[in-house]
Amino acid sequence: MSWSELLVMVVEDHGFQRRIALRLLAELGVERTLEGADGLHALDVLRGQPAPPDVVLVDLDMPGMDGIECIGQIAQERLARAVVVVSALDPALLNTVQTMARAYGLRVLGSVEKPLTRDKLEGVLGRLGEHAGEPLDEGEADFSVPALLEAMDKGEIVPWFQPQVEFGNGKAVGVEALARWERSDGSVVRPALFVPLLEREGRANALTDHMLDEGCRWLQRWRMDGIRLKLSVNVSPLSLADPSAADRYQAIVESHGIKPEDVVLEITESSVMADAARGLGLLARLRLKGFGLSIDDFGTGYSSLAQLAQVPFTELKIDKDFVFSSHSQPRKRAMVEASLDLARKLRLTTVAEGVETSEDWQLLAELGCDIAQGWLIGRPVPGSELQAAVARWRRPVL
Repeated sequence: MSWSELLVMVVEDHGFQRRIALRLLAELGVERTLEGADGLHALDVLRGQPAPPDVVLVDLDMPGMDGIECIGQIAQERLARAVVVVSALDPALLNTVQTMARAYGLRVLGSVEKPLTRDKLEGVLGRLGEHAGEPLDEGEADFSVPALLEAMDKGEIVPWFQPQVEFGNGKAVGVEALARWERSDGSVVRPALFVPLLEREGRANALTDHMLDEGCRWLQRWRMDGIRLKLSVNVSPLSLADPSAADRYQAIVESHGIKPEDVVLEITESSVMADAARGLGLLARLRLKGFGLSIDDFGTGYSSLAQLAQVPFTELKIDKDFVFSSHSQPRKRAMVEASLDLARKLRLTTVAEGVETSEDWQLLAELGCDIAQGWLIGRPVPGSELQAAVARWRRPVL
């Protein structure tokens, strides 16, 4: 899409600054624009549009409804495809607002510090062309629990794979298996919309087993084609209370001729302590069998250090919210540096999730991170498309 086709909205209570923003957009070739004089006015305009605008530029410090509340409403009602935060306020506050918007599922292109300039706008709008992830299916949440359980039984929920590559040489060394529901109408439902329901229905253990089984099946196929990769699979918190899980996982893996050493099981921070005695016992047995253990989304829970001390982890995954734009946000960079330093001291492999830009790649490479995962390398794809996705990948030139 060319910039002349974009629909961009400016939400700014100061008329002079709003007019400057609109003029700068026009200079960049953006011909279709909307404007909102404050948060409430902007929401009224957005709700009246036949389709959501591509980008909404939102000032935070506005009377009445401030920009933070406005962005929250935009995200919850899906009134825009992406937002840009505009402010001269504390970078830590801007980071919080961006994290909030992403938690609602809204794409955030970044923040722009006032005063606006053409270069600043050009830089942030240019991110629209970067990897935007999987397209949203507006109707994907329209399903019943019986339909979901039937899909599970029919094998419609399958793993898609996201590549993981080494920072040192750009070589693909692994994949993470991510559940996708491929519906008969051709739509694809993302896990955030159905995994919680499977957990509630007591089927999360079956999903973990299925992802592991199908993931190993693909791993063996790729090996026959000369591609050797490690497989990462997310483990349901419910599995940690299942004493038979360790033996079952070993049997699944070995049935495909794969060794446990080639499989990494990803555990979220919060799941271990739900039943510490059983959870720790199971994880110890998994390590005894040779499985790698990864602490997933590190830094997002409240017991990170305790978990690292108690569990025999082999890998630390830095959460995407810290990785994204860490090259330009000092607080995020500090979190990434601290995580990498801790992992080195504990001799853990480090994986950065959410690597989307060459700037973040360069920072992480300089800081000594081991492995990258994110849209810069490739988005999740079906197993049949993975080899082509890996072949397309090119390491950024630093």
